[in-house]
Amino acid sequence: MRFRRGLSLMAMTLVAPGSAQLVAGNRRVGLAAFRTWLGLLLAAAVVVGTSLVHHPFAFWLVSDPTVLALLRLVLMLVAVGWVALFVDAWRLGQPLSYAMAHRRVAVGVNGLLCFGVAGSLLFGAHLVGVQRDLVQSLFGGGTATGAHEGRYNVLLLGGDSGAGRWGLRPDSMTVASIDAETGRTVLIGLPRNMENFDFAPGSVMAEQFPDGFDADYLNGVSTWAQDHTDLFPHPEQAGTDATVSAIEGITGLDINYWAMVNLEGFKDLVDAVGGVTLNVRQPIPVGGLGDDVTGYIDPGVRKLDGFETLWYARAREGSDDYSRMARQKCVMNAMLQQVSPQSALTNFESIASASKSLVSTDIPTSEVDRFLDLGLKAKGEKISTLSLVPPMIDTADPDLPLVRRKVAQAIAASEGTTPTGGATKAGGSGRPGGAGGGADEVTTGGSVGSLSQGYAANQAEDLDAAC
Repeated sequence: MRFRRGLSLMAMTLVAPGSAQLVAGNRRVGLAAFRTWLGLLLAAAVVVGTSLVHHPFAFWLVSDPTVLALLRLVLMLVAVGWVALFVDAWRLGQPLSYAMAHRRVAVGVNGLLCFGVAGSLLFGAHLVGVQRDLVQSLFGGGTATGAHEGRYNVLLLGGDSGAGRWGLRPDSMTVASIDAETGRTVLIGLPRNMENFDFAPGSVMAEQFPDGFDADYLNGVSTWAQDHTDLFPHPEQAGTDATVSAIEGITGLDINYWAMVNLEGFKDLVDAVGGVTLNVRQPIPVGGLGDDVTGYIDPGVRKLDGFETLWYARAREGSDDYSRMARQKCVMNAMLQQVSPQSALTNFESIASASKSLVSTDIPTSEVDRFLDLGLKAKGEKISTLSLVPPMIDTADPDLPLVRRKVAQAIAASEGTTPTGGATKAGGSGRPGGAGGGADEVTTGGSVGSLSQGYAANQAEDLDAAC
């Protein structure tokens, strides 16, 4: 009888902490524990309910360092308090009066309950700590800015820190222009070999190159700035500031934020989410251009790991820069569409670990919840693309008024409006066979299209169909 009573007290503590003390122990302790438990359940119900009907609230919870620190502390305190209640419930059952076999069972059951409950709560506290560390290590360095004409323009830079290269070179440059309400996104790709372009008026680079940049290609702007950091108000970010002023001068867009992705670390992120499925249209070489080709990624709709995805996005052997830009946009689309919240939670620690060494950005912590919300909305929208490449744009001598007109047209088309100035809606020039291809589809360098005709993924109103 006493043995069954002891097990019942421990079961009561598992279901309703404090109830064992209310029945057989210190009622003051039991009442405090039970009220705390009910308060936590009510708070959790309110949080879950609010998050279901108002997603930005959930994104704020998982991105605010103060809230995360408080949640971590609460989980640890609950773990310690619950273990104490289990031990007290075991004591209230008078275990020394049991038969020896029953004593051992009671100790074992109590130990399993203590370790199971406390272990789960402490592991949860650990994950919350990982999330807080991720938010603090990635964000917090910038100043919040408002949307420009209803859009957030984020410059995505792919950096390459290889042998013989100083610093992290932005060899891949894409502006993600995001509708502030719907999340509808236009990806505007800029070739790294663009020359003779202007900088944003009033910028440091515009003062140094009033007649346009003729010292190097677009991807050399960062290197030039890093060699002349004394000219910039923030020397530690001279390279990115100079690149932003170049992108603004070329596109006519005001850039809100930038994010730099280390392409060599990108494969770790892909592996962390379990790989991505891509349509490999022809064999993609691994290596080349100064190094030996060590193998190929076979054609077909294939799930690629991080190493293969990186080479799919970067390979230039037997291809060209513009085909590579098209494939990179297909990788961006695949990551957005295929990485679900469920897979992100399942692989959370490995994703967080990869992200800390992968991304640097000036998006402030206060804006993280906003972009999480926009990212979720973007999953349900078509992604449009525009790449400022041949045959539409001569990268050696770009027609900047034409560039800005095309950018305005692409954004207006994504919103279903007409751009200011009477420009017409962007058409399908440079997209062989339409977004989905056809009998006359041309495939060069792993992308639909060719250098002379253009690549489908570089100019499409539906990137998913073009890939």
